[in-house]
Amino acid sequence: MDDYLAKREELIAQDRALRPDHTSARALSADERKADEILRGIRDFEAQSVWDGKRPVKHVHGSQQMFPGMEFLTARDTIVGTRVFQILSKMPKGGLLHAHLDATVRADILLGLALQQPAVHIRVHEPLTPSTLRTILPEFRALPKDEWSTNSSLTDPLYSPGSWVPIQDARNKFSTEMGGSEGFDRWVIDALMINPSEAYGTHNTTAKIWEKFRSTFLVSDGLIRFMPVWTQYIKEFLLSSVADGISYVEPRIMFLFKYMIAEDGQENIPHRVWFQTYERILNEVKDELKQQGREDEFVGSKIIYSTLRNVTCEELEWYLEDCLALKQEFPHLLAGFDLVGHEDSLRPLVYYAEPLLKFVERQKELGVDVPFIFHAGETLGDGTAADMNLYDAILLGTKRIGHGFSIIKHPRIMQICREKGICLEMCPISNEVLRLTGSMPMHPLPAVLNQGVHIALCSDDPSVFGNMGLSFDFFQVFVSSEVNSLATLRSFVWDSITFSSMDEQEKDRAFAALERRWLIFVKYILDNHGESLGRHDIDSQ
Repeated sequence: MDDYLAKREELIAQDRALRPDHTSARALSADERKADEILRGIRDFEAQSVWDGKRPVKHVHGSQQMFPGMEFLTARDTIVGTRVFQILSKMPKGGLLHAHLDATVRADILLGLALQQPAVHIRVHEPLTPSTLRTILPEFRALPKDEWSTNSSLTDPLYSPGSWVPIQDARNKFSTEMGGSEGFDRWVIDALMINPSEAYGTHNTTAKIWEKFRSTFLVSDGLIRFMPVWTQYIKEFLLSSVADGISYVEPRIMFLFKYMIAEDGQENIPHRVWFQTYERILNEVKDELKQQGREDEFVGSKIIYSTLRNVTCEELEWYLEDCLALKQEFPHLLAGFDLVGHEDSLRPLVYYAEPLLKFVERQKELGVDVPFIFHAGETLGDGTAADMNLYDAILLGTKRIGHGFSIIKHPRIMQICREKGICLEMCPISNEVLRLTGSMPMHPLPAVLNQGVHIALCSDDPSVFGNMGLSFDFFQVFVSSEVNSLATLRSFVWDSITFSSMDEQEKDRAFAALERRWLIFVKYILDNHGESLGRHDIDSQ
């Protein structure tokens, strides 16, 4: 029997040898090993005490269906009450490498920013009634002062659909039958987010949930693409990221619209001013943190230029030239280029191959480097155009792959990623809410890890899903696998810096700061949760 058990251990070790966290696990310090034992023990305890289905909680599907890594929108309130989440919320996360800027600030905060701006107006195109409230979307826009409306209510029987109302008036005079000002807030926030009944009920397919998902951006665009709001929005994004332990961010910014609306309501602010504004706010945040002695908490940010994958090839050529011009002016700030949007319904990468290949040659002519960082494989398809995007992303030389959900079907692509060091930006909660998977235990992430492919955990569109920061995504992944350990978490964190767009000097500074903060985190576990050391002790709690 001893011989059999020895062979069993050897086989398990061989099977896991390719995992990126394999080296990390062998290099853990004594304190890290102790912290790992504590954290695993708490996870085991809460798997029984929190997720066994016997705890009385209010969930749309009932507590009997609760399990670790279950549907996030149903489980969120329970997650925040766990000790594992409490610990992970203190963990330094490294970099956030996949997030769309226009979905990174909490919906209620965005609404609050808009309510401070008298230029922001709202309208609807059908009469609002208690029975239509859930189906009618608000439309927002900042107007020039000479176009400010004197209309005072969206819900007045005399309101003419399609006419603008100042947002503050619309809120103050929202019908009491529909909840008054609080009802207005709920209506707008519901339009900016996906709720459990939509994800797991009325829109429980990838096609239907993407309809709801797209609609949230139609609503938020009129609030965000207004320079006074956008300026505050950037700062809130950066500071809220820092608050969750994120020290570097690489947001995708959508440049589909060629101009932003200025403070005077005119749509005339070009992309270069977007970059200037972002850099100014970025430097302000870094200076503020430095003055507070918190320099280690945030090392910087770069921008991934993005446009929508429904433009024509001719239109794309304009965006690619715009991207090159911005790279020449802001070489330190522009990190890469991406095409975004629903892969299943919009154009595949191969459609754009010709202008994208020309873009590579143009970079050589200009002496600049703008790597592709493509979305690819965010699909359930097998051999569909969206699934085939993985092949084109590789052939076009992508630096990282956004999502790569379907990569598990492609052993050669995984091998290439492993050999060439192409990291996957995996967004587990996003994938689950957008119905690519039913839960975290069903997600392909563990299988991809076992193939030796490096992964950076990302949040994608946290304001829509409610997974602000990165703590929720780390939690869902950690509790869904008995294999995952503190070494796994450390591997995710370190890879998010290794595969970032920072240069080597910037990475050295980031790693040095991260190492200091990681030691503090390990000490936090030992000092505050050390009484849980050992699974036997936890089981007796």
